[in-house]
Amino acid sequence: MLKYKFFLFLRAFPVISNWHCFWINKFMESLYPLKFEPIYKDYIWGGTKLRDKFNKNVPANITHCAESWEISSIDENISIVTNGFLEGNNLQELIEIYMGDLVGDKVYDKFGDEFPLLIKFIDASAMLSIQVHPNNEVAKERHHAFGKTEMWYIMDSEPKSEIIVGFNKNITKEEYQDHLDENTLKEILNTEKADKHDMFFIPSGRVHAIGKGILLAEIQQASDVTYRIYDWDRVDKSGKPRELHTDLALDVIDFKKHDNYKYSKKNIFNKDVDLLKSEFFNVSRLSFNKNIERDYNLIDSFIVMLCFEGDCIIHYGEGLKETLSKGETILIPADLKEIMLEPIKSAMILEIFIE
Repeated sequence: MLKYKFFLFLRAFPVISNWHCFWINKFMESLYPLKFEPIYKDYIWGGTKLRDKFNKNVPANITHCAESWEISSIDENISIVTNGFLEGNNLQELIEIYMGDLVGDKVYDKFGDEFPLLIKFIDASAMLSIQVHPNNEVAKERHHAFGKTEMWYIMDSEPKSEIIVGFNKNITKEEYQDHLDENTLKEILNTEKADKHDMFFIPSGRVHAIGKGILLAEIQQASDVTYRIYDWDRVDKSGKPRELHTDLALDVIDFKKHDNYKYSKKNIFNKDVDLLKSEFFNVSRLSFNKNIERDYNLIDSFIVMLCFEGDCIIHYGEGLKETLSKGETILIPADLKEIMLEPIKSAMILEIFIE
């Protein structure tokens, strides 16, 4: 139906340009699993694990590779396709053309040409700043952006690695401000041990910080709005303290203590395990050592597959395939409803979609 509507749109033009011919040719071919060029971020707390453990081709000029943005449509950080006939096109262009065929009709109706998620790998060789994110309403009013709710999946950690998440008791805004002024904020923050396969759900408003020695996958709303509360008195490359957003943060923080900041789920081979269901995204984990059929006919959404252990082959269409290796992420278009996953020995992936 989408292709038919697109051809009707092109017929409205008396002259078919090279641009029209280009997209007509593309529409004659079917969508397929899409890989993208990672976008690397050099921050002072980054490390080398993305090179060492995930074999990422990090540019030599990035000395502290803190993040690899795997799939992004954030302004000036839009992912570029690296495989197949769509190679060289960016994610924004593809959504504008393929619409619901790529992201799902319900997703397209809600988000239009904006891809609703940002998928990252994060390597913390030092403690990150303590920060908080606004919700949709505040972010829209202040920044014309989405808010940020996120989830962390710990892929690797050192023996004493910790996560700061939430408060260890209910506090008032005034108590929080006193601790901030007296440089004793850590006394009221909740700290959790971070082991491999642990998970943390970070809704907007929850203060948090990733600790030293942690490699994780971050699934979040498509937003880069962060309020930095405290940065351990560090300075940047020019010797200046990094900007803090004290007043902005004060209005969005959830000052309540919550239970179960951390959770984990038992691994079951060759069966998907639901890890998170939220209004922003759903996440499941699939560990497999034999061929697995995946049927997405009941899901009106794209599927993001993020591989963090092993390798597998994605079989789709009539005899077509694509390899997904450790440290890679791939986007399964919404109109590709049935695939088969063939492990190379074994593999473990996260499946991410919007319901």
